[in-house]
Amino acid sequence: MIKIEVVFATNSLQKIVTLEVETPCSIADAITRSQIQNFFPDYELTSLPVGIFGKRQFSPEQYQLKNGDRIEIYRPLNKTPNQKRLERARK
Repeated sequence: MIKIEVVFATNSLQKIVTLEVETPCSIADAITRSQIQNFFPDYELTSLPVGIFGKRQFSPEQYQLKNGDRIEIYRPLNKTPNQKRLERARK
C-alpha cells in the first residue's frame, strides 16, 4: 500500500483527499478511487489535465504512482497568460 494525495481547487473550494492504494495504481484509477468528483459536480475531473507535484503527466492511465505522490488536477484557464498581459498593458 502507498499513501497519495489527490488535489483540486476552484476559486471557492480547495479539496485535498489523502488515501492509501495498492500498487500498481495509475493516476486515473486514483482519481476515481478518491471520489473527489463528489465535491465538484460541475467539473468532469477525469478529462482534465493532471500532474504530479506540478509536472504535467500526459498519460494518466500509464503513470504508476509512487508513495507520497500528489496528483494535481488542473482546471481550465479562463484566459491565457498572454491574454492577461495584453489586458494589463491596455490599462
